[in-house]
Amino acid sequence: MPEQTSNRPDGRIVDFREAAASRARAAQEAAARQSPVADLAQYERAPDEDDYRHRMVTNGIALAFTAVLVIAGIWIADTLAVMRKNQDCVLTGRRGCTPVEAPIRHR
Repeated sequence: MPEQTSNRPDGRIVDFREAAASRARAAQEAAARQSPVADLAQYERAPDEDDYRHRMVTNGIALAFTAVLVIAGIWIADTLAVMRKNQDCVLTGRRGCTPVEAPIRHR
């Protein structure tokens, strides 16, 4: 009995690129149909409703908060630098590294 060889594949050939594209398209359509966010129309404003005073007060508060953060950062950096200087002085074995602030007595 002679053997029969066949170069034809047994089964169906699936183009995965086309299947993946159709799945992605279906997922996009499903996402478009159901939004995770409720109706945002309640938060919309008309273009002519600009509350200039409220916006400027909010900007002023934001500026003050930013200034406080910058000043606090500078103060912390300065304190760390002084502490590092004093620690380096003590670790080298020197004495009298930190200045002593004593009140001056008048005689």
